[in-house]
Amino acid sequence: AYRAAGGYATLTDLRATPNADAEFERVQQTLLDAGLRGLGGAGFPSGRKWGFVRAEPGPRYLAVNGDEGEPGTFKDRYYLERTPHLFLEGMLIAAWAVEAARCFIYMRDEYPAVLEILATEIAALESAGVIEPGYVELRRGAGAYICGEESAMIESIEGKRGLPRHRPPFVAQVGIFNRPTLVNNIETLLWVTRILREGPEILNTVEHNGRKGLRSYSVSGRVKTPGVYLLPAGSTITDIIAAAGGMREGHVFKAYQPGGPSSGLLPASMNDIPLDFDTLQPHGTFIGSAAVVVLSDHDRARDAALNMLRFFEDESCGQCTPCRVGCEKAVKLMQADTWDQPLLTELCTAMADASICGLGQAAPNPIRLTMKHFADEI
Repeated sequence: AYRAAGGYATLTDLRATPNADAEFERVQQTLLDAGLRGLGGAGFPSGRKWGFVRAEPGPRYLAVNGDEGEPGTFKDRYYLERTPHLFLEGMLIAAWAVEAARCFIYMRDEYPAVLEILATEIAALESAGVIEPGYVELRRGAGAYICGEESAMIESIEGKRGLPRHRPPFVAQVGIFNRPTLVNNIETLLWVTRILREGPEILNTVEHNGRKGLRSYSVSGRVKTPGVYLLPAGSTITDIIAAAGGMREGHVFKAYQPGGPSSGLLPASMNDIPLDFDTLQPHGTFIGSAAVVVLSDHDRARDAALNMLRFFEDESCGQCTPCRVGCEKAVKLMQADTWDQPLLTELCTAMADASICGLGQAAPNPIRLTMKHFADEI
């Protein structure tokens, strides 16, 4: 059905081009013109990343990060259940761009329906002759949040314990089986297909609050209609709550997570910030994977923050002391009736400065922002 609607025509044309280098430069520039950035949370310009990997000596690999372990994030699952081939074509275009010898899709095991869909459709691509048998390998995760970090994911793909690597070298140089590896998120690759099919203007002409582009927001919490909403990148929490049908009956908007637990909590008074890349850093947080969780006057910020730190304590891989011990210590301190703010501040600094990867570096955000914006509760 996807092919009958014009699917895989873009991929077929790219594969048939007589001058692959010139065609890659055109594709790369189109992505840069569109402003496409990594939508798994890092936000690095996709065209530039492709160029870095292609410049490395072969063989090269492609790894798709479908772990989606950030609580409150479910946009990738939504798209894969509805338009899997839009993603698969984007993945194969990326594989063509970096001349990948093989593709690995790392998918969280908590998505059984998605795993079944992907296994079925990858087999269909092999039967149709679009890919060689075994060219795309579907790897199941085992529920480790840390494997959403790209180097830990690569360790897991290689059959080892999912622990983040020290960097440099970066995975674009030394990735899967020590070969250059392109790592992309599912939604990023889904947009690749649409941009090359419909042109860069599909993203770069949409403008709101001084920000260009579109973002998929996973919206949950105390709203009437939780779900995935495709909105302008400059949307504020006010816009997002309105798109989700407003607050539930009997609930008054109190606070929100702009990008899942790692981003911490912002108060309702900060409702005019565009939720996009680079707009939240001045406020001590970030957009991440755009997992927007809305809290109301029925919730306590200190309880939400403690819940987040318990999650990080449980999901810490244990490789580095600042994260392993820091999360455990933070949970104990946050259970007190009154928080020891000087000690928590010192602990947050140590965790953020000395942890190996983003888990330990971002885990202090819920503590810092709760102390800053909800001091009356602690």
